[in-house]
Amino acid sequence: MIRFFLQRIGYGAIVLIGIASILGLLFFSYLNKNNQAIYEMTGQNTSQVEIDRIRKEYHMDKPVMTQLILYLNDLSPIGFHSFSSESMIYFQPNAYNGYRLIPTGKFSGIFIKTPYLRRSYQTQVLVGSTLVQCLPGTITLALSAMIFASGLGILLGIISTMFYGKWIDKILLFISTLGMSLPSFFVAIIISWLFGYIWHLYTGLDPWGSLYVVDDFTGESHIVIKNLILPALTLGIRPLSVIMQLSRNNLYDILSSDYIRTARAKGLSTGAVIWKHALRNAMNPVITAISGWLGSLLAGAVFVEYIFGWRGLGREMVNGLQKLDYPVVMGCILTIATLFVLINLLVDLLYGILDPRIRR
Repeated sequence: MIRFFLQRIGYGAIVLIGIASILGLLFFSYLNKNNQAIYEMTGQNTSQVEIDRIRKEYHMDKPVMTQLILYLNDLSPIGFHSFSSESMIYFQPNAYNGYRLIPTGKFSGIFIKTPYLRRSYQTQVLVGSTLVQCLPGTITLALSAMIFASGLGILLGIISTMFYGKWIDKILLFISTLGMSLPSFFVAIIISWLFGYIWHLYTGLDPWGSLYVVDDFTGESHIVIKNLILPALTLGIRPLSVIMQLSRNNLYDILSSDYIRTARAKGLSTGAVIWKHALRNAMNPVITAISGWLGSLLAGAVFVEYIFGWRGLGREMVNGLQKLDYPVVMGCILTIATLFVLINLLVDLLYGILDPRIRR
């Protein structure tokens, strides 16, 4: 079991290193050839002397591969650190937080440290601090959407199975197919416009808003749960459709099994057969789909967060792209990738515990 655990961690680490390397090569190659990000920071009339100074400060004057090594070293929880700016691999001392494991000099060594995601080009705030503020919003939105999709999807799947082949089943199948076909950003616009604007007097919902709202008079922030309803509904439509069809198809297959026919022969009703005997066996593929969709929702929340004005990683990443704030963009992508890897790692470990054949 320990070998299986370490193997999965190794696979996850390789994936994250690959993603960070691709991101670094893409962004650093662009920055080396384009000063637009510098102009966004300082203005279009910046002198060449100021441009050269900023390029040196952010290591843009170094070769792309050197910048990539610097970035991977900053991200690594175990890496080289030096307070000397002349060292090839170093990160800013005021962002440093760690323990020196192997000294290599008076002010340098191999450290166990907090991953350093650099600073925002626009605000000079640590990217890690920004992500800590945005991450709860994204996780709350994804979990709420998944709970909504799972509960309603399984219930509709059961109803569809009970009326298999009848008009109720056909209507539910049509709706679920439509839900899987429509892109999230289109659904977000329609739902925001209908429920938050056209029907606002009846729903009491706003077309945009975050989980935390700052009071204009007191300056204090408070939670507004109703702002979660529309983005969670939008984000949960596609997984709901998939879960409904999976539940329906699995239940229908299981209802043709021998032990189900035996239960029916004893006089049990269709509802009792489904709830007491068939549902548990039909849930294994559904649970697999739920775990997979949870990771996907974290990445799929980008457009939904932006359209609804929901403060999370997705909206922060879009704003970073608009402002050419590449450290923020790279930090958001790496955070989403890390969450996705961790969720899949957890699911693999659960499968390994429940089914020893997977470990072998």
